[in-house]
Amino acid sequence: MVTTPKMYRDPRGGPLRIGFEASSLPMICDVWLKAREAGALSKPQLAVAARAEILMRGLAHVGIIALVDEATGFQRDRERDALAKILESFVAKELQPYVKTFPPEYYEELFRLRRLDYPASNPRFRPQYFGMLTNDIVYERLAPGLLEELKRQASKDEKKAHLHRRLTQEIGHPKLREHLASVVTAMKLSDDYPDFISKLNRLHPRFGDTQSLGLEEEDR
Repeated sequence: MVTTPKMYRDPRGGPLRIGFEASSLPMICDVWLKAREAGALSKPQLAVAARAEILMRGLAHVGIIALVDEATGFQRDRERDALAKILESFVAKELQPYVKTFPPEYYEELFRLRRLDYPASNPRFRPQYFGMLTNDIVYERLAPGLLEELKRQASKDEKKAHLHRRLTQEIGHPKLREHLASVVTAMKLSDDYPDFISKLNRLHPRFGDTQSLGLEEEDR
């Protein structure tokens, strides 16, 4: 079956990961769209079908561009991530919360720096205290008072969501991605967590008082 998970290893190294054949994505979207045409979906499922339609339109644009590039030989000259950027530009705003913000390397390096085995069998597993570390690594260093404001907004929501989904698309998310790129680089250059925090404190000092984060002294 096209949805059978497969184990693979990143060419750059690291632990085994679980993935799916890329060709399964449009097939899965097509199943949702056909189910919608047949009137077989509930109201919540119709929202999923709408996102599948948006994604299919984006994939169609990217596919045409890739086909023309291959026919003209331009694929040798384009940047490696050019098509991914084009797809993201076509993805409607309502799909943005589902676009990955934190790169896999962030968590892989965090596991390594904390002297923990990366759970290849369950890559989505995160120790509960990773949330506290991320608050310090990211939100306390991104902008003054940001963490407190995001938590204040979160307290009003009935449905819990990741803090980064409350950042603005125009400024908040670009700044977050830029910060995460710098953080991951510092992680890769560090031998352990104290070494990483030492580098991070120089690169991106915390804004304000962070005593309420409850960090151990060696993690500060």
